[in-house]
Amino acid sequence: MSEQHEHIVSYKLFAIVWSALLLLTGITIWVAQYNLGALNIWVALAIASLKSGLVVSFFMHMKYEQPLFKIALISTLVILAIFIGFTFFDVLYR
Repeated sequence: MSEQHEHIVSYKLFAIVWSALLLLTGITIWVAQYNLGALNIWVALAIASLKSGLVVSFFMHMKYEQPLFKIALISTLVILAIFIGFTFFDVLYR
């Protein structure tokens, strides 16, 4: 039988993370108004990665999981980022 550890996250922490997500959404909108050339995609992906990291870490409770799950998630996301990056390079240099 597996052990289950309960962890209680305060509403204050959820409110702080939610505020950070709203701030990052505002930054996304603000940056989208400027033409950064080929950097538009990279800036948008960086901000989206930060937002998804906050959601996965706090709202999906990955912060409280075992290290094996964290390593599996990070390695999967790194492989996905590599494939997306190669796709962007392929499209950019055609």
